[in-house]
Amino acid sequence: MSQTASFPGAKALADFPVPNRPKASGIARLSVQDIAALSRAREGRWRPGLTDQPLHSEIFASTGDASGAGLALALARDALRVVGDGEDPLAETEDRRQVLWVQDKRAVQRGGRPYRHGLPRDLRDRLIHVEAATPEDALFALEEGLKCRDLACVIGEVSGNPRALDFTASRRLSLAAEKHGVALWLVRLDAAPELSSARMRWRTEPAPSLPARWNAAAPGAPAWKAELFRARSHAPGEWILSDERGRLDARRVSEPVAANTQDIGDLVRPTVGRSLAARARI
Repeated sequence: MSQTASFPGAKALADFPVPNRPKASGIARLSVQDIAALSRAREGRWRPGLTDQPLHSEIFASTGDASGAGLALALARDALRVVGDGEDPLAETEDRRQVLWVQDKRAVQRGGRPYRHGLPRDLRDRLIHVEAATPEDALFALEEGLKCRDLACVIGEVSGNPRALDFTASRRLSLAAEKHGVALWLVRLDAAPELSSARMRWRTEPAPSLPARWNAAAPGAPAWKAELFRARSHAPGEWILSDERGRLDARRVSEPVAANTQDIGDLVRPTVGRSLAARARI
């Protein structure tokens, strides 16, 4: 006779694809084998380039180093690159949808506004910036942005733990993102983690950059020490993330630093996932 286990939270696992799942009194009953399979699925390690990126993420960071905004941009570009690589290779056009960046007043005062010429080249002419007077206004702008499928993604910055950003507001953002398919990276500046419906939650701080390949005196690629402390489908972990020529690179904190082997840059241009005509226009 097979062993089974039931628990009050089993209903949350109803979408997990397991065969022959018996139900009794409205409570799902999972076998030991089903629970083991679910545990293995949840222990998968996060890495850049995954196709199952969540649509609502939070990043906790300090206002003094801009690490939150930098990591949000890197994660957003990684997700958009994955989407672009999956498009028709014969497509003649690239994704030029706008990116919405929303800040409340305190976030602007503490960290400043996005600097256009400091942004990645592919985003400089695609940014829509909204400065909200209050956290309530910022949350309204974020939710309205998530309802617009003409946006590539939404980035938000909210300072502290405003009363308006409770679990209900967080849940509204998650539902809007999942319903309309627009991803949100919400940077929480100088905030303590509270109850939230965000599918992925990070803590981040700056990390030393590797030396530049061609000039040791030049600044290296941006790098962050990032801790994934909550995720719906990934095990927690810590990484050193770096933005290597527009691609997110990750290594475990315990791994030794490898030699800088980045490619020769603009002398070659990748064409995978795009037609030659589309690449020529970049």
